[in-house]
Amino acid sequence: MNINQNIDIYNADIYLRLSKEDGDKEESDSIRNQREFILEFLKSKEDINIYAVRVDDGYSGVNFARVR
Repeated sequence: MNINQNIDIYNADIYLRLSKEDGDKEESDSIRNQREFILEFLKSKEDINIYAVRVDDGYSGVNFARVR
């Protein structure tokens, strides 16, 4: 068995977006649920490195103006 296998490692951002159903909460339920779901999924993905977590909490998908 060859221990030195070539494995491609991918750097990925996690993008979490507000759901309009969440209203004015400090951190929306959808953001929290998305984060938990994605992090749990990525535990088994040794070839994916989380580079950044980006959150549009407070912006809906119909509003294209974003804070940069």
